[in-house]
Amino acid sequence: MAGVVLSFDPKPVPGDWNGAGAHVNYSTKTMRADEGYQDIKKAIEKLGKRHKEHIVAYGEGNERRLTGKHETADMSNFSWGVANRGASVRVGRETEKAKKGYFEDRRPSSNMDPYVVTSMIAETTIIWKP
Repeated sequence: MAGVVLSFDPKPVPGDWNGAGAHVNYSTKTMRADEGYQDIKKAIEKLGKRHKEHIVAYGEGNERRLTGKHETADMSNFSWGVANRGASVRVGRETEKAKKGYFEDRRPSSNMDPYVVTSMIAETTIIWKP
């Protein structure tokens, strides 16, 4: 009716641009507590060890979006950093400064299933023992 097409494809139009992601902000009670930054770093380390498993579940077409260009990480490699919008996982500057808070998983695509992604992050960071 309005001449608009809706798409959840992470890169519905080919070209030199970053595409559409569904970044996930994540924390646990211990991460938000005083000195929770150590728990944040441990969780991110675990995510790195299961990077390939997460990428497979993070949405279809992500290989067109996660190229390492345009503030995206290369999907072949896991990375993280403070205030690094080109990393797989970003920790905000305020979280680093406060030594507590949350992190942002920037890998999920716009067509991801939020239940699958959230359960994978929780399972990897809380339950999984490397």
